[in-house]
Amino acid sequence: MTIRNWVKFFFMCMVIGGVVTGVAGIIIRWNFFQPYLVAGEIGEFLAAFGWMILLGCTMSVIAQAGFFAYLTLHQVGVGIFRTLTLWNWVQMLIIVILLVDLVVFRFAPEAESTKDWLFYGGLLIFLLFGAIATAIKKIQLTGKKHVLVSSLFFMIVVTSLEWIIALMGRQGNIDTYVGLLLFPLVAVNAYQLLVLPKYNAKSDEDRKRLEERRKARKMAAQQKSSNA
Repeated sequence: MTIRNWVKFFFMCMVIGGVVTGVAGIIIRWNFFQPYLVAGEIGEFLAAFGWMILLGCTMSVIAQAGFFAYLTLHQVGVGIFRTLTLWNWVQMLIIVILLVDLVVFRFAPEAESTKDWLFYGGLLIFLLFGAIATAIKKIQLTGKKHVLVSSLFFMIVVTSLEWIIALMGRQGNIDTYVGLLLFPLVAVNAYQLLVLPKYNAKSDEDRKRLEERRKARKMAAQQKSSNA
């Protein structure tokens, strides 16, 4: 990917992370925002909304780091296990282990009531739904069924590892930030997985045009030299 397209990719991810977190923040943490509107403190409301957007941008950077780490991991995994089929089975095993870890070691110790289980269950369903929907769309875009497992692995395992930062900091009653931070991660990761080929193709086109311009300038210089 060229620097120009990488910058576009980077800032688009930040915009998605910021907007999703800002909108989700108002919905999920409406009790926090409402007093500012009732009191007519628009400045405080905008400051809180800006903080949500900044938080989403930060999560988008984490998501991008996780994405490029996975691209490296995927190549290493294929190289170690020799075949994509065997690597896909390994990824499926890791997905199962990760889901068990989330439920048994992350959710269960913190869930003290039915409300807590509904909270965590809803987040898990959202994560799985987002992963499945993204994987299906990836298959439709590429026409390759073998990308199903790698897409699910990235959307479930990598997203969960990024999300674990929020889970580890959870204390006391249900912290709405735990749910809030999942939304930008899923949104940004889905965007990255689906549109990266588009940016790569655009980069190839840009390099091709640049090479053609270089050849044209070189030919023009040679022709000018021969005429002189």
